[in-house]
Amino acid sequence: MTSTAEKVTVRQVVDLPAPPPSEVTEHRVHQCRCGRCDAVTRGVFPEGVSGPVQYGPRIAGIASYLQTYRCIPEERFSLVLSDLFGLSAVPATLARLIGRTADRLQPFAKAVCKGLSGPQVAVKHLDETGLRVAGKTQWLHVICSPLLSHFRVSSRRGDLLKGVSGLVVHDHWGPYFTMEGVRHALCNAHHFRELKALIMIEKEPWATDMKAVLLKAKALADTRTNDLTVDADVVGELLQRYNGILTQAVTFHEVQPPLLPNPDDKRRRGRPKRRTGHNLALRLQKRKTEATRFLSEPNVPFTNNEAERDLRMGKVRQKVSGCFRVVRGAEVFCTLRTVTCTERKQGWSIIETLTKPADQLIAEMRLG
Repeated sequence: MTSTAEKVTVRQVVDLPAPPPSEVTEHRVHQCRCGRCDAVTRGVFPEGVSGPVQYGPRIAGIASYLQTYRCIPEERFSLVLSDLFGLSAVPATLARLIGRTADRLQPFAKAVCKGLSGPQVAVKHLDETGLRVAGKTQWLHVICSPLLSHFRVSSRRGDLLKGVSGLVVHDHWGPYFTMEGVRHALCNAHHFRELKALIMIEKEPWATDMKAVLLKAKALADTRTNDLTVDADVVGELLQRYNGILTQAVTFHEVQPPLLPNPDDKRRRGRPKRRTGHNLALRLQKRKTEATRFLSEPNVPFTNNEAERDLRMGKVRQKVSGCFRVVRGAEVFCTLRTVTCTERKQGWSIIETLTKPADQLIAEMRLG
């Protein structure tokens, strides 16, 4: 009697192999003496092989990734190397490895900045946040797109990039409007947060209506397909409601009693202080074109979340490590953060990216 299988049940177990021993490559350089002319000829080591014993580019790449992208401090990472791979490296050694990787990839970071500033990227996102460096407050600036991210640290918040063209999305901070040769779009996520505070704390009725209009406008823009503009009649109706709500808001605030001056504030000159809702209503009136540009141009986003997501890990790094002790450390972080964030957006392999030459990465980079 023979039997045949009627049903096969498959179960799989996915696991990792045991950590392999580290691979050691020994380079030998020979020195030879000519038996005829007595001249001595000595070979040369490959580029980058400079010490009697050193760690290779893959270990340097892993260290750079875990410290700058995953925000693991050097001391903790030295334990990770020991526990997982049986390697011993003090934090100072890891810092040197990471610094050398950043120096090698610096041309790629500059190419990313140049690509983002130019006309090849039509829409760029800008943002900045405070960063503690050498005991002082510095500023971490980002310019990014869905395919590229560039970070830099500066001592001044208003140290904005020069030579940027196209359309920039930002959070209505005044100095951004001083940039030459660009058009602007405002982040409506910021408007939502301010409107929510006016609804919950100040109880201003116009804020509820304005939030509803912006939500309807966003839903209308989200239904757009094939880069087509939305129905002009519907847009016109929304903008008419937008104007009416803001007129109502400004009228509401103009009849309110003026705010009493702070007795501790010695700066009494200038215009009287306005309420938060009054300032927001005036800003939405003045910057109507920038706040609603997402309705008229298909490639303009509703928010500036692209830049805010990129900046978030800089704050996480500061929470984990406290601060950067020297400016050099912040600059290394910015360079490697530029590389790793761009790698994610380009869909590259992280370790291969951190070990490739900068010129090869530049050749493979997609701008749009």
